[in-house]
Amino acid sequence: MCMTIDAEHTVLPPAYAGGEMTRLREAVAASGELAIVGADGAPIALPEPVAQVLREVIVAMAAGHAVTLAPRGTVLTTQQAAEILGVSRPTVVRLLDSGEIPHSSPGRHRRVLLADLLAYERRSATARRDVLDAMSAEAADEDAYLRGSDFPETR
Repeated sequence: MCMTIDAEHTVLPPAYAGGEMTRLREAVAASGELAIVGADGAPIALPEPVAQVLREVIVAMAAGHAVTLAPRGTVLTTQQAAEILGVSRPTVVRLLDSGEIPHSSPGRHRRVLLADLLAYERRSATARRDVLDAMSAEAADEDAYLRGSDFPETR
C-alpha cells in the first residue's frame, strides 16, 4: 500500500491524552532505535530520520502544540525556493547567480536542491546571529544601552 501526502496536513494534539502523551514522550526521548509493530506483530525498525521526525512530533504534541506535515520535493523551482526562504523569486535568482546557492539548469529553468537551500538557510542564520552577537557585545562594551536613553537608571 502506497500513501502519498499531496498538501499540508495539520494535526491537533489530543485534548484528553495528556498523561498518555507525556508517557509517550518519555518513552521516545532516549536516543536509540525506535520501531513500530506491523500488522503481523513483527517489529519494524524505523530509519533514524523517520525516528527523529516522530520524536519531534511527539514532543510538540505532548507540549500541546499542533503539528503540520508539509511534504517538499528534493528538487525545487526558484519560486518554491523563494517560498521556503520567505523572499521574492528575483532575490533567489540573484543568490543563485552570485553562487551563494548552488543550482542546476537542466533546461531553461534553474533547479535548486532542497539540501543546498537548507544549508544556505543555516549559513545565513548563523551569520545573522554572529553579527547580532557582535553588535550586542559592542553596544554593551560602549554602554550604549544607557547613553541617549531618557529612562532613569534604577540599578
